[in-house]
Amino acid sequence: MAAGFDASTGAARLVVQGPDRPGIVSAVSTLLAEHGANIVSLKQYSSDAVGGRFYQRTVFGLPDLEAARAGLEKDLDAVLAGELGLSWTLHEATHRKRVAIFASKTDHCLLDLLWRHRRDELPIEVAMVVSNHPDLAAEVRGFGIAFHHVPVTGDKRAAEDEHLRLLAGSVDLVVLARYMQIVSDDFLQRVGVPVINIHHSFLPAFIGAGPYQKAKQRGVKLIGATAHYVTKDLDEGPIIEQDVVRVSHNDTVRDLVQKGADIERLVLSRAVRWHCEDRVLRDGNRTVVFAP
Repeated sequence: MAAGFDASTGAARLVVQGPDRPGIVSAVSTLLAEHGANIVSLKQYSSDAVGGRFYQRTVFGLPDLEAARAGLEKDLDAVLAGELGLSWTLHEATHRKRVAIFASKTDHCLLDLLWRHRRDELPIEVAMVVSNHPDLAAEVRGFGIAFHHVPVTGDKRAAEDEHLRLLAGSVDLVVLARYMQIVSDDFLQRVGVPVINIHHSFLPAFIGAGPYQKAKQRGVKLIGATAHYVTKDLDEGPIIEQDVVRVSHNDTVRDLVQKGADIERLVLSRAVRWHCEDRVLRDGNRTVVFAP
């Protein structure tokens, strides 16, 4: 948000994407102005000067947005979808997305999200934490967040059915905060909301258990983390954010684990924030991210 902008007075975010053509920015700006809206920020990108894909995120203020919304949406649909062939979404900036966090025993990403949520650093409401182990129950409940222990045994379908029962109609996003289970394609199709995952990256040769031990033995100079949307293809979904930290021969395996955990926390919190602020536009297996 721009300095001095009061998000409580009818703030909204308009996200537009589709085939590029001349006049889109003008059409959006004119339509909003005709409804009395004041544009606070506008970011747009085209993948090619001719025949590319167009992406735009506009933040605007409109007094009495609730009353004006129906008429605005009607005109947006007529102009953006009908005349320009674009898809669009309109979100009230004061509406916080409800998030379910899945975790196992490793706590650094989970507790970081809960801490940032408590400090109002993330524009989310944490609806629940779900885990296949009971170990973190007391810490989660200390934040005033519901904790659900759903064991994953040989019948993973039963566990996923329980997950879906808990999530049904309750959340806008699922975050896998070092959840050490593979979610099935059936779950992804049925859950009905995006799913974000965090994992160590820039260690591609060190799959499986003990990646940092293997990285130490190989003498890597960079370690990092990747946050991405989850698809049926494991760890190959659209990337939202990545970052790295430099390491050296002086670092022990414990040092690598600690530095890896730090970068995982940062990358995941950025991805969750940007998604929940409607800054991430998906297009196939890639994303356009209008970071702050």
